[in-house]
Amino acid sequence: MTDHELYIKSIEYRIKLLKYIKMAGAGHTGGSLSCIDILNVLYNRILNVTPETFTDPGRDRYIQSKGHSVEALYVVLADRGFFSEDELGTFYGYGSRYTGHPTRKVTGVEHNTGGLGHGLAFSVGVALAGKIEHAAYRVFTLLGDGELAEGSNWESLMAAAHYRLDNLCVIVDRNSLQLTGKTEDMCGLEPLAQKMEAFGGDVRTVNGHDITALTEVLKTLPFTSGKPSVVIAKTIKGKGISFMEHDPKWHHGVPDQKQYEQAQQELEARLTEMKL
Repeated sequence: MTDHELYIKSIEYRIKLLKYIKMAGAGHTGGSLSCIDILNVLYNRILNVTPETFTDPGRDRYIQSKGHSVEALYVVLADRGFFSEDELGTFYGYGSRYTGHPTRKVTGVEHNTGGLGHGLAFSVGVALAGKIEHAAYRVFTLLGDGELAEGSNWESLMAAAHYRLDNLCVIVDRNSLQLTGKTEDMCGLEPLAQKMEAFGGDVRTVNGHDITALTEVLKTLPFTSGKPSVVIAKTIKGKGISFMEHDPKWHHGVPDQKQYEQAQQELEARLTEMKL
């Protein structure tokens, strides 16, 4: 697919994830909107994994450490054919396997996540296993920037550098907001790139909504032989919806009917413009 086609797909993903959040009456809206372009590029251009190869030991692994933004992952997995999108009508419902955090009961999900600070540690273990077995697969993990207040992330990155895990790519969804406000007000992260480098990562910073830039960066992995790669993707929480952007209250929030209609109108207008 061309860059233009992927930009269109990102808008369609946003329309869908809002629909399922509205239907369910629950969901982490802002963070799903901020990371959807990253997942779009990963699953449509970068990851060596398909529904047919998901049980193949040689597949690439994707672990979503910021598991609360599961809506973004679900709509992308459904689009890629890992399961029927019709099943997402049960999202958050009683007895549904489509819960508010990733679970291995869902085809395409590598690991149960949601307890912040766990995804990177698991990813380091999987990447280390790959090195021991001389396997060709790569491991990608997506962290929220608010999640970086968890010390386990820094221990994990230090271990990844120690074991020279250049088959590991750590992506940070740097939208600068968490549940309670700005990350810099809660537990300052800057200078983030320099900190990641000090812990042994080779770091690139990119616009997390720029399909072309994301593709260019992720296609150059590993950045340096013998080092874990770190991508700081600068994003906007609530991206694509005017009244949600840069607003921490949409970390977890369900639009009322009027808000939902406005959000969908904005996205549909953008979609029409892109298709002209």
